[in-house]
Amino acid sequence: MKPNKSSFAIIAILLLLAGIGVLITHQKKISTTPNVSPIMYHQKKLLIEPKHYESEVVIGGIGDILIHDWVYEDAKTKNGYDFNPMFDPVRSMLQKPDFLIANQESVPGGTEIGISNYPSFNSPHEIVDALMEAGVDMVTTANNHALDRGEKAILSAISYYEKKYLPYAGTYKSPQDKENMRIISINGIRMAILPYATHTNGIPIPEGKDYLVNMLDKDKVLADIQQAKTKADFIILALHWGDEYQREPNETQKQLAHEFIKAGADLILGHHPHVLQPMEWIEKSDGQKGLVVYSLGNFLSGQLWDYKDIGGMVEVTVKKEYKDEESNTFIQKASLHPTFTASKQFRTYRVYPLDEAKEKGLTTHSSKEIQEFFESNR
Repeated sequence: MKPNKSSFAIIAILLLLAGIGVLITHQKKISTTPNVSPIMYHQKKLLIEPKHYESEVVIGGIGDILIHDWVYEDAKTKNGYDFNPMFDPVRSMLQKPDFLIANQESVPGGTEIGISNYPSFNSPHEIVDALMEAGVDMVTTANNHALDRGEKAILSAISYYEKKYLPYAGTYKSPQDKENMRIISINGIRMAILPYATHTNGIPIPEGKDYLVNMLDKDKVLADIQQAKTKADFIILALHWGDEYQREPNETQKQLAHEFIKAGADLILGHHPHVLQPMEWIEKSDGQKGLVVYSLGNFLSGQLWDYKDIGGMVEVTVKKEYKDEESNTFIQKASLHPTFTASKQFRTYRVYPLDEAKEKGLTTHSSKEIQEFFESNR
């Protein structure tokens, strides 16, 4: 039997009543939150939920850039110097970190004051260009050769760093420059970089110009760490210390490392021995662990044999966690990528990954051997 018009009308009335009932029920649910619209209620929930986020930065550190005459003579061109080919084999490795620090051991004061070798170094400006092209983001400059060619070389080097927009720390052009603590922010993580030198090979700092080279005075370092805590999430010390050509840290290095890390430093990058020394994890006062690399050795130099031609890039992953309005920044992991500086009759200088150098017959050492030594104090 076909439905008539009255049947359709009854069904329509029932559906209308059902819809009104659903609407009334929904309005009652909303009214349980008095004077708050559905949108405002949602926003209120978002505001009271605790914020939680994580961030990460990978820091790289390489050792001494010490330009002996064999090295700069190999880089000589008709129009200046070209050090770029020396870094070609490790270029991809150096560009991996978010932030790469190199220790500029010989002052790049430029040709105007005369390029010179050991014992009084002065290097071409072009080494700065090559480092930046390879991936270096900052240089530390406090070391025993900082005053080799006096104030003039330091100021010339700083002028070139500034011209190339390369951050530097350790030598300074004025008291104001020294007081300007270097804070680098990457991925929301603020890092303070504090370099110090233990001596300047007996060359006195010019009277009234103590700012030229940042010297390692324990009390001053401890005070700087406290100041850095108010400005940064992560504190890096670059310390020129230790005994040359010794593969193990001395007692002074160990004592200072423990004091500085317990005071709040997070990472110490060591230089001066010209050979790799092990790294060590040290417990901080807050229960977390800081890391000291006692020496990163040479990265590019004219020195040969007895581990002086083995260096590397330490890779440190730093993590920042923010939760319940508090942040916590710590080292998540660290590893070494060993390298080898090779040449042929003091020409064609190249820095190779160590295993690649071994495959080419340039050394008998392997990455596994050096990494095991580097991690022997874990």
